[in-house]
Amino acid sequence: MSWMPSQDPILGDARSCDALDLVIVPRTRDLGDGFQVRRALPHGKRQMVGPFIFFDHFGPVQFMSGKGMDVRPHPHIGLATVTYLFDGSIMHRDSEGNAQEIQPGAMNLMTAGRGIAHSERTPDVQRRDGQAMLGLQSWIALPKASEDIAPSFQHYAADLLPGVSDTGFTARVIAGRAFGVTSPVAMVSPWFYAEVALAAGFSAPLDPDHEERAIYVVEGEVEIAGDRHIGPCLLIFRPGDAITVRAVSATRMMFLGGDALEGPRHLWWNFVSSSQERIEQAKQDWKMGRFAHVPDESEFIPLPE
Repeated sequence: MSWMPSQDPILGDARSCDALDLVIVPRTRDLGDGFQVRRALPHGKRQMVGPFIFFDHFGPVQFMSGKGMDVRPHPHIGLATVTYLFDGSIMHRDSEGNAQEIQPGAMNLMTAGRGIAHSERTPDVQRRDGQAMLGLQSWIALPKASEDIAPSFQHYAADLLPGVSDTGFTARVIAGRAFGVTSPVAMVSPWFYAEVALAAGFSAPLDPDHEERAIYVVEGEVEIAGDRHIGPCLLIFRPGDAITVRAVSATRMMFLGGDALEGPRHLWWNFVSSSQERIEQAKQDWKMGRFAHVPDESEFIPLPE
């Protein structure tokens, strides 16, 4: 795809008005200690966009000295998690022995497959000094044939992910292909994820080649074919039509989507599967301690009643 970012007055064509399928304003959930998330997926009117089945926006929050995030070890099956930060750091540890400090702009893809447990905590230095936190966590549902693959973890620092920039526009391609460049991240099904920043008055295209597509406006205001949307919101588009998004104010967005999966998924707690029986097995496996343990961690989150 060859393109250049554009400045006013390009607003997209008339077809773009009809291409917007659903606007989701994420609902806010308080996880305790003043730590709030905004949840866009799953939604009553839409379970997935491509394989994206869960989409949380957390922060901005300021942790004072001595405070931080402590998500004790918990299990996953049938999905891959993407933790993407704009501000702050998180220490990831999992039952495969991976330990990685997640930093802004990096790609961190944990594929649960047949089962993995992990914890997410504020690193020691940031806990001592305090830190601001802003980021996103997404779950990618796995294709039916890959739901029970071996668990794994991929980490790519921000400077290893391909970027595109021009006047009034920057993008980092976190996964898949967008704006003519391809991320090095390995995937088991076709999907894409990119961070896009636009200065006020500048525009960028949403690639029409992907089967299912959405834009998550993290902050700022955008205009698409004359309609304005203020973040945070998830804009889901029908396939096929060319979309041009213009920034009314300085805007940070995520472009995301991919191929639709074979059908809907069962989703319970941290488990995703095409089979309800597999979900029930995972419940019992966690309850009975049959998941591998996260090294050097004795705490865990019990199975919800």
